[in-house]
Amino acid sequence: MTIANRQFQVTDAATLHALVRAQPLATLVVAHEGSLHVNHVPLYLDPTRGPRGTLVGHVGRGNGLWPLLPQTAVAVFHGPQAYVSPSWYPSKAVDGKQVPTWNYATVHAHGTLSAVDGDPERLRAILHTLTEAHEAHRPHPWHVDDAPADYLEKLLGAIVGVELAVERWEGVWKISQNRSDADRAGVVQGLRAEGTQPAADMAALVAMLQ
Repeated sequence: MTIANRQFQVTDAATLHALVRAQPLATLVVAHEGSLHVNHVPLYLDPTRGPRGTLVGHVGRGNGLWPLLPQTAVAVFHGPQAYVSPSWYPSKAVDGKQVPTWNYATVHAHGTLSAVDGDPERLRAILHTLTEAHEAHRPHPWHVDDAPADYLEKLLGAIVGVELAVERWEGVWKISQNRSDADRAGVVQGLRAEGTQPAADMAALVAMLQ
């Protein structure tokens, strides 16, 4: 993972894609006629479609997003995040000139968002893709075709597919890489002592820099 210390930017595609797969619930933002439309939509990344991949998902037909499409959009994926106390820095004992901060990892996918409507087979394929991605690790995975055919047809009529053709990826990993080795070690120790999963997840990221 390559990170620029000042901007905390990550450009490695494999790292960005891994976070998207691990945290698929995206904050999907579209600007239209001076207003921002924000939705929270699970999106699946198909890296084989387009030069930078395509994100696919669906929304309810009653959602006001899809009639606005196609539009430029950004999907924000949120990774580990945690508060960082200045009391964890050994350097605080030198002059006390330390303040709290927040560590986080995020991915922004910019591109053109379009609707998939009027194509039942294509929409059905989206449902299969999403379901198989999230059920694959289960001992007894649920399959779309497990649902009664008439029920599934009614479901297909109640949703609209969305696809974001990614044109640009942005990754920001702010994980104490601008601190000294000693301060980073203090952050790892402090986060682990919090005893929460989010803090432990962030501690694991910071520890990668040690």
